[in-house]
Amino acid sequence: MRIIRLQGLSHQMLKSILSNKQEELLKQERQWLAELQVILSKLGASPDDQTTLSRSIQQLDELFLLVVVGEFNSGKSAFINALLGRPLLKEGVTPTTSQINLLKFGEVSQRQAHDAHLQVLAEPLDLLRQISIVDTPGTNAIIKEHQAITEEFVPRSDLVLFITSADRPFTESERAFLAQIESWGKKIVFIINKIDIFGSEAELAEVVDFVRRNATKLLGSAPDIFSVSARLALKAKQGDPAQWPQSGFEPLEAFIHDTLDETNRLRLKFLNPLGVGDHLVKKYADITANRLTLLADDFTTLANLERQLDVYRQDMTRDFQFRLADIENILYGMEKRGNTYFDQTMRLANIFDLLNKNRIQHGFEAQVVADVPQAIEQRVNELIDWLVNADLNQWHAVMNYLEQRKQDYEEQMIGEVGGAFRYDREHLIDSVGKAAQRVVETYNKSAEAAKLAENAQLAVAGTAAAELGAIGLGALITVLATTAAADVTGILAASVLAALGFFVIPARRRAAKKEMTERVAALRLQLTGALTTQFEKELNRSLQRIHEAIAPYTRFVRAEQQKLQETKTELEEAQQTQGRLRAEIEAAL
Repeated sequence: MRIIRLQGLSHQMLKSILSNKQEELLKQERQWLAELQVILSKLGASPDDQTTLSRSIQQLDELFLLVVVGEFNSGKSAFINALLGRPLLKEGVTPTTSQINLLKFGEVSQRQAHDAHLQVLAEPLDLLRQISIVDTPGTNAIIKEHQAITEEFVPRSDLVLFITSADRPFTESERAFLAQIESWGKKIVFIINKIDIFGSEAELAEVVDFVRRNATKLLGSAPDIFSVSARLALKAKQGDPAQWPQSGFEPLEAFIHDTLDETNRLRLKFLNPLGVGDHLVKKYADITANRLTLLADDFTTLANLERQLDVYRQDMTRDFQFRLADIENILYGMEKRGNTYFDQTMRLANIFDLLNKNRIQHGFEAQVVADVPQAIEQRVNELIDWLVNADLNQWHAVMNYLEQRKQDYEEQMIGEVGGAFRYDREHLIDSVGKAAQRVVETYNKSAEAAKLAENAQLAVAGTAAAELGAIGLGALITVLATTAAADVTGILAASVLAALGFFVIPARRRAAKKEMTERVAALRLQLTGALTTQFEKELNRSLQRIHEAIAPYTRFVRAEQQKLQETKTELEEAQQTQGRLRAEIEAAL
């Protein structure tokens, strides 16, 4: 945004008309506004906002600035010409320039172009000794730069004269522009121009009432309203005094000369920067509130994610127990078949078979162990596939949830939330979502399953015997299971036949069944313990990866909330300070 500098009274000239108390107030106000500049800078206020406050402070040292605004063709230039009694400004029916005209006092008439957008007119007129007047481009002109220049200039005004045309009073575009002026805390005086078009007082009264009602609704209080004919007033001042009563200019000039005396001008001059400060504090307080609202949603998002992960852990643990029970049931079935096998095999009638260790062992493997290793291996592989797929699905769920929340945020955003904050926040949400997406896209289920299978096998082998680690899980279970048969065969040959029938075989059968139960129980504990340990390790690893992906987003939300709470407190204190200064100025001036 361009910088348009104004020349005015020096600080020493302003001091010469201030009392000691007023000078102390001015000192306090300058000190506070300097602190406010630091606060806004810390908040990351835009350069335009910081420049606006800086210019407003500088204008404490300048003449009272009366800014005339209004739509194109409302008669702003004609009004100023009538006020000054000379046709100093060009009047036209088309918006031909984007210049701002600054009129100030000078011993001789002089025009000077400061840049492409500012022309300074010095005139030896008494009114301009105490007041500088600014004529701005029309706010509804086709040239959009006109309104931008006007909107840039308004915050520096001490008093705004808003010109509306009697033939189209208080249009919608005027209402919108007035709302912007009002937000800066400016005093606005309404001028209804071109009243000479009316044929009766009733028509004029209707328009005045219309403007008053709408202005009061917008501003919250009834403003000063003057109805004039700038054309008739200029004619009267240039030699046709009969036009003066119909021009309506006398009450307006009395207001400017009498109401805007030195004290009132100082009062408005002192309050002007505070109005700008109020506007900016409110703006950034709203931004802070909007950010805190968004962060509240972020905390909800993170809490929901944590709840989802807790439920995921609970569901996985519950389902794992069901799958583990299936494996245990296979072993219980093998134990039951083993007891039956020993009851049917270890009898005196099978004495010759009992003397053959290999036959007993092969029979045990075929009838008791049977397909237990393959069944267990299949269940373990199914468990591994389930765990891998659940991990992948959970990443899908995180990714989809964050994407949905991001879309919700975009729909629910209220007002401006600020560049860096919005970028950082959305970048972190994106990065978490993209991290989840990368995991999903690069997830190799076969490799994950193979790794889990190897870990489960090594865990079982490590529990049983370290040297068995090189064989497959099914073979490992076969070795562990058939050990029960190895120790109860091949030991009957040296016994007496009678003793076999009455003592040895029943005793060995009981011992075999007991050992079978113990070894199956040990196998069950080894297998389920190893699988449980590995399951918990993999589940924790999966959840840890998700937490690590979310961690930057979580840290950002927590840090921003703390910072924004501090900012909110600082802005609330700023509002209180400005309110105190405003009250002191109102009382002193």
